[in-house]
Amino acid sequence: MTDAQLFLDADGDGAPSRSSNFPGSAAPLAARMRPRTLDDVVGQQQALGPGTPLRTMLELGELTSLVLWGPPGVGKTSLATVIAHHVDAVFQELSAVTAGVKDVRRILEEGRARLELRERRTVLFVDEIHRFNTTQQDALLPGVEAGWVVLVGATTENPFFELTAPLLSRCQLVRLEALSDDDVAVLVRRALADPRGGHDGRVTITDEAVQALASVADGDARAALGALEAAIAVSGAGAEGPVEVDVDVVSRAVRRFRYDRASDNHHDQVSAFIKSLRGSDPDAAVYWMLRMLESGEDPRFLARRMVIFASEDVGLSDRQALPLAVAAFDALDRVGLPEARYALTHAAVTLAVAPKSNSVARALATGLDVVRRHGNLDVPVHLRAGNHRGAEALGHGVGYDYPHDHADGFAPAQRYLPERIDGMTIYEPSVHGHEGPVADRVAQLRAARHQETTSGGRREDDRRREDDT
Repeated sequence: MTDAQLFLDADGDGAPSRSSNFPGSAAPLAARMRPRTLDDVVGQQQALGPGTPLRTMLELGELTSLVLWGPPGVGKTSLATVIAHHVDAVFQELSAVTAGVKDVRRILEEGRARLELRERRTVLFVDEIHRFNTTQQDALLPGVEAGWVVLVGATTENPFFELTAPLLSRCQLVRLEALSDDDVAVLVRRALADPRGGHDGRVTITDEAVQALASVADGDARAALGALEAAIAVSGAGAEGPVEVDVDVVSRAVRRFRYDRASDNHHDQVSAFIKSLRGSDPDAAVYWMLRMLESGEDPRFLARRMVIFASEDVGLSDRQALPLAVAAFDALDRVGLPEARYALTHAAVTLAVAPKSNSVARALATGLDVVRRHGNLDVPVHLRAGNHRGAEALGHGVGYDYPHDHADGFAPAQRYLPERIDGMTIYEPSVHGHEGPVADRVAQLRAARHQETTSGGRREDDRRREDDT
């Protein structure tokens, strides 16, 4: 019997069975609630939804080596396990932090023997694959190229900078995104209803508490379920009778549950960072940002917060704020840490010293209120599409006043809102920074429209009197 045959067990798997990949009741809630099928996966529709290359490949029973790239807690490990289960492959896992070349070669040899002797594939999952050095990555190539294993690597870092070109060229890159608040809410409610969660309907949760958990998780499923587990413990779920988790329970649990690696209060530091930016204090803004980075905070989270801030608190008062914040986010993806700290600091200082305006945020709030209060108002006939068959007979587009037919490119008599809300003001500019001239321009345009409406109304009254005569 060869060495390759010695490791094979009685079932021919030579590795833990698929069922052993699913943790028992003693495991953390996040581990117990890992999906078991493709349909169990929450979110990631852009990567795994119907018609996507990965979903189509899996439905055909085919599988190529993959690199799963995304922020922490979005389900990279879970997806790798589901993929292996879906194609009936043996799942083998290595941590790039602890595994060496010897471990890689052993699993490749096991995968080769399993494929030759049992015609069964092996999925080799390498967590934090960006931590593998060049030698370790090169050790994977023979097995990946020959198909002895299907490599599924997981990384939070840009693979174009962290993985060698030969390895990356042999893998399909799958970009995973942070979960939405709705996705996190689905996971939270599922954890309370699913028998694997161990609560058997004895724990209920309010909508506000679900929203609070989604907010503190920031798209990280593991953080959300960890916080839920802490909240259940705080609520006294071990007592007799049903228990309800509300916002107060979540708040008390979060004080115990730390999301950064240095056990500092994550949300207080984020709040201090945003308020320092809003308060135009570049020293404090840089301090809080770097303190969080040094604590192990996800830099993409901080970059996202600055992109939001650029529109919410700076807006049109500095028209370069949003492009700069987006550029910093892009630089982080392209360069990675530690070098991207320059771009993040650049953005933080710029946003802090920029003039402030929340007119965009106020326009958003007012616009949403108008939309929700007035429902589905009809599009005015003159604004409807007139370039399809039958449009002319319906009068669509008739009466549309083309702005470029006017010398100043502005048609003051033209109306764009539905009649019921015509004349309503949604955007109110500030006079700060670049928005000062914008405010003047908006005032001129609105005055011209008002004048045209008034004079147009008078002309209509005059016409009616002439017709009566």
